[in-house]
Amino acid sequence: MRYGIDVAILGELAEPARLVTLAREAEAAGWDAVLVWDHVAFAWGTPSADPWVALAAAAQATSRIRLGTAVTAVARHRPEILAQTVATLDRLSGGRVILGAGLGGVREEFTAFGSARPGGAVLDEALDVMTSLWSGDEVHHRGAHYTVDGVRLAPLPFQRPRVPVWVGGTAAGALRRAARWDGWIVAGDDQEGRMTLSPDSLAAQVSELRRHRATAGDLDVAVIGVSGPGSPVRAYAEAGATWWLEHLHGYRGSVERLVQRVKAGPPA
Repeated sequence: MRYGIDVAILGELAEPARLVTLAREAEAAGWDAVLVWDHVAFAWGTPSADPWVALAAAAQATSRIRLGTAVTAVARHRPEILAQTVATLDRLSGGRVILGAGLGGVREEFTAFGSARPGGAVLDEALDVMTSLWSGDEVHHRGAHYTVDGVRLAPLPFQRPRVPVWVGGTAAGALRRAARWDGWIVAGDDQEGRMTLSPDSLAAQVSELRRHRATAGDLDVAVIGVSGPGSPVRAYAEAGATWWLEHLHGYRGSVERLVQRVKAGPPA
């Protein structure tokens, strides 16, 4: 199992310099990834940082740790712009980006700006457009939601054939979608820091996920949860998790307390 931190860059953590501090401390303490929330939470009254700008700053302050989102509501973006943004960050970081992708769980982030939260078909088509652009080929696409008329993206992501895509969500459609891509992200804790996802429940969902996987090959399973320094998370690894993402948010305490948790290192 590998270990990362998942930072809710809202409230006090919306100050981008604080993410840079957490990323720097995470790399020094032996964590393997820094993922961040991707919300326009100011739509519902909470300060929020742009994840891509914040991650670019973290990329410049680190050299090894992986960087990404958990998760991006892909349909809030034009796929060609998001493809360009992710490719730019991947080059800046030397190939360390993971794109967490989902529908987006907060309807106000769509409705406050005059649009409805889209369905899974929009997400699927957007991801197909993005990966086509990342291929480096000239893209000709006419779908139900997007059109690309003979465009070739440049520069391309550092990672080939593309940036890894991890899909978030627990609905049946999300599991089927994750099986098509490179990984699955599942939230395992509640606001009070209690684990709500048991290893047995995770094992059942991983089994369902793999039932939908058409091809052989590795599939990352990332569990977002809460642990103390040295507390075992082995049961989740035995249930199929390949990543543990320590959930860091304002409800866990002050920024200083979160920094201390990161400095203490990954769980055993």
